[in-house]
Amino acid sequence: MPQHAQDTRVCRACDGFPTVAITTGGRHNDGSRILLRVECRTCQGTGRTSPASAAVAQSGR
Repeated sequence: MPQHAQDTRVCRACDGFPTVAITTGGRHNDGSRILLRVECRTCQGTGRTSPASAAVAQSGR
């Protein structure tokens, strides 16, 4: 029997990867890299979006 994919609403801006770590090129005293953690502005770091309301969906057509 085929398995159906769940209907998860993934953020279009980050494609479900809401937080990324960007290296600055520098290192801490213990030798680990200095990282900046940045969250997606669209979903505020959740990776998911809420469904559009019916009023918004109808007004766009």
